[in-house]
This record gives sequence, structure tokens and C-alpha cells, in this order.
Amino acid sequence: MNDASIWLIPMLFTLSLGGLTYFILQSFRAAAQEYAEAYTETTGRQMEDMFLFIPPRRILELAAASAAVCGLLGFLALGGLVGRTLMRGLIVGLITGAIGWNIPRATLAVMRRRRLQKFNFQLVDSLINMSNALKAGFSIQQAVEMVVREGQSPISQEFGAFLHQTRVGMRMEEAFESLLARVGSDDLSLMVASIEIARQTGGNLTEVFEKIAHTIRERMRIELRIRTLTAQGRLQGIVVGTMPLLLGLAMFMLDKRMMTTFLQSGFGLGVLVAVAILELLGALVIRKIINIDV
Repeated sequence: MNDASIWLIPMLFTLSLGGLTYFILQSFRAAAQEYAEAYTETTGRQMEDMFLFIPPRRILELAAASAAVCGLLGFLALGGLVGRTLMRGLIVGLITGAIGWNIPRATLAVMRRRRLQKFNFQLVDSLINMSNALKAGFSIQQAVEMVVREGQSPISQEFGAFLHQTRVGMRMEEAFESLLARVGSDDLSLMVASIEIARQTGGNLTEVFEKIAHTIRERMRIELRIRTLTAQGRLQGIVVGTMPLLLGLAMFMLDKRMMTTFLQSGFGLGVLVAVAILELLGALVIRKIINIDV
């Protein structure tokens, strides 16, 4: 074998490996860019529905920072830089990083749910005010304008967007559909359906609004009663769910060497994963039991 052949084979191997690495990196970059665009689009739409004017790119950056911090903490807590501890740290870091990545979205979901609850509470008084306005001779649009002037956020924001859409030429039916899609409230769908029926067939819309307000108020009272009766079950779920974590922390503080050895072993890591799975299943079962639809 001559000198040219000795250098040619490694060069071809290096070029092939470099080309494959470049192709993989480009594919990964394209997939990451598509995911980032979809993430920012979905998050931006959710924030616009809640009238939060924050650049969606900031939420993506916050999710990346949260994933990095949670992944690093998981790696430092149960991993190391050599041998099996390195692999275990990488696995735990990936899991905690995935959890950290979803923290901003989970926060937005909680904010959206609380905003919906506040909207439903405000809708009861708004229906009574709209009923009184209709009795005084106001039109539907004028009654909504009164709610916007005298109401508070979020119902004033949502109805204000509805009025803006009607003023720029959108039909009232389409504006109501947009309002329903933006808010996602079952109680609001009753109001919209009653308005559409009254517009098509006629009827006493003031009495309909009063009955809807009474129905919503009774449903909220029943939900509050159910929440009171299931408070013990929720407390038991919280206590049972946090007890293994508190016991593990207490044992770690009492005998750090023993717990470190246990967590660094394969059996200890398997027990930790099994405990996490059982905790999650138990929380889901308890939530299913106490979550009663009215």
C-alpha cells in the first residue's frame, strides 16, 4: 500500500463523517426552528386571548432558561462527571429539563383557567345589568357598551373586543363566534345562543338573561358546595403525595452518605423512578375522583 492510499482512506472517512454530521445538524436546526415557530405562534395566540402583550419569543427564551436550570439542577443532584454517574446525571437532567421546559406553558394554562373563572363570575352580574338595560329600551349593542364602561377586566376587555369587531364591519353573529372561540366559556355560549334565538324568533330576552344568570349562579353554588365536600380528599392527596418527598429529604439530612450511596445505585434510581410513577398515577386518580362536572 503506497503513501497516497494511507492518507486517502482517513480523509474519505473524515469527509464522510463530517458530511453526515453536517446533515444531522442541519436537520436538527430545521426541526428546532419549525418547533420554535409553532411554539411561539401557539403561545402568542394564547397570550393575545388573555390580552397579554408580551413577545412570544420571550416565552420561548424563558422556557429554554427554565429547562437549562432544571436540567442542571437534576444533573448536579443525582449525577457526576465519570462513569455510570455521568449517564445517570444526563438521564435525570433530560427529565428535569423537559419538566422545566413546560413550566411557562403550565403557568399560562393556570392563568387562562383563573381568567375564565373570573369571567364567569362577572358574567352573572353583567347579564343582570344587560337585562335591566334592555328593559329600559336599550339595544343589545348598547347593553354591551354599558357592560364595557361599567365592568372590570376580563369581561370589559372581551366585550370591548366584540364591540370593536362589530364597528369595523363584522357581522354580530361572527363577532359572537369570535368571542366564544377566544373565551371558551360554556356560560357565555348560553348567552350567545339565547341572543341568536331571540334575534331569529323573537322573545323576551330580559327574562332569558335573568334565567341564565340564575342558572349560572346556582351552578356556581353547587360547584362551591362540591369543592367544600371534597376538600378533605384534596388535602389527603396533597399529604400523601408530599410525604415520600419529605421523608426522603429528612433521611437525606439525617444520613447523607447512606442516601447518596442509595441514589447512586441502579436499584435506588429504579426505586426513585417507580415512586415518581406511582405518585403521578395516584395524583391522577385522586383528581379524577374529586373532579365532578356540574
